[in-house]
Amino acid sequence: MTDKTDALRSALDGYALEPEDVALLGADGQDLDVEAIKSIGALAIVGRPNVGKSTLVNRILGRRAAVVQDEPGVTRDRVSYPADWAGAHFSVVDTGGWEVDAAGLSARVAEQAELAIGLADAAVLVVDAAVGITDTDERLVQVLRRSGKPVVLAANKVDGAQGEPEAAGLWGLGLGEPHPVSALHGRGVGDLLDSAVAALRQAAAPGLVLADPPGVRRVALIGRPNVGKSSLLNKLAGAERSVVDPLAGTTRDPVDELAELDGRQWRFIDTAGIRRRVQRVQGADFYASLRTQAAVERAEVVVALIDSSEELAEQDVRILQMASEAGRALVIGLNKWDLMDPERRFYLERSVELDLAPWSWAPRVNISALTGRRVDRLAGALDTALAGWERRITTGQLNSFLGQLVAAHPHPLRSGKQPRILFATQAAARPPRFVLFASGFLEAPYRRFIERSLRESFDFTGTPIEISVRVRDKRRR
Repeated sequence: MTDKTDALRSALDGYALEPEDVALLGADGQDLDVEAIKSIGALAIVGRPNVGKSTLVNRILGRRAAVVQDEPGVTRDRVSYPADWAGAHFSVVDTGGWEVDAAGLSARVAEQAELAIGLADAAVLVVDAAVGITDTDERLVQVLRRSGKPVVLAANKVDGAQGEPEAAGLWGLGLGEPHPVSALHGRGVGDLLDSAVAALRQAAAPGLVLADPPGVRRVALIGRPNVGKSSLLNKLAGAERSVVDPLAGTTRDPVDELAELDGRQWRFIDTAGIRRRVQRVQGADFYASLRTQAAVERAEVVVALIDSSEELAEQDVRILQMASEAGRALVIGLNKWDLMDPERRFYLERSVELDLAPWSWAPRVNISALTGRRVDRLAGALDTALAGWERRITTGQLNSFLGQLVAAHPHPLRSGKQPRILFATQAAARPPRFVLFASGFLEAPYRRFIERSLRESFDFTGTPIEISVRVRDKRRR
């Protein structure tokens, strides 16, 4: 601490401090660096619908990461997860069910599965051993052969030795030895992974980096169903990366993609649309909502998309609350702006200012995810929000500012006494968190007044601010 800060800190000398107070005052607030993990390649898990692909992915990862439900078509996008086995690091790609001559949404799901095969270094074909070889399995084998990628055959739903003769019948696919496994119970998955890792080592170029390159920021796209999150990701990526359909709720698993914006790479995460309260959602949508929340926690900045062609809904408010409560930088994207006529835009701007008043600190960008109009302006808004999210001010600046603020606008009297701010420190950044030591409780309106003043004076644009008050009594003599 500097001499000035030490002098300010002396205001606490006559007060009883807890051990955590002393630790807080001496904290340096430095972040830790994360070392990149080397990957041997990407492994695509493919098969027709409802053969247990996502269950096998969860078994490989050792956690319930992919949405699983006892009905076909739950997984729709290709979703990549980091995995490891026997010291080997790789990415496992869950895909939607592949079908012959699919139409509509099913056709786009099948296209994503074929893209996953083309981008992967090796594939695991999952077949239901209890059903045996189907025409769809044989047609998918032809797709795999055309790709030229090594393929490991998984005969799933073999829960015991009595099912192994059924697995042997899959030799007829011409892919070599079928590995009898039970993705649900874990039986035989270790042997399958041994063969998959061997295929990856043989086919993939070593030294691929699974972690993002330095400087890549993580951005979560959140919003109500059918608000345009997947369309925005596809526009940013320059490819059909996520399945887009007029049917609301098409995306269920978070979809990651590296995309270039304003000449830099960003990691964009497309998430499932948030419906009503999570407690009222059932089945696959329930787990998709939980994964959306996990994706927000993993991101650094959140782009909350709002449909500008509709009135602000309760869901929009809850989505914005979730982003700010998670402590992430926030940018509000008003999508479908191209659908508004000039007169409607004028009144919408006035309405948005009122409806979004609690988040007036978040940058707003009017965009069209479908046409790409003004999408390039997202980069500046993201930079502004991240700069505020990471901003740290010195203890001397903070206490000098609070001293002038309290002198001009003192806290109202409480029970004939006036609480006094003794000392303040910024405990953390990302998001900015301030701790105020006071001689009495500070009312919520006064804390909000301090927050607004901090934003105006130090430009904490685009970030939530956390202010906590520690009331400390004088030491007894």
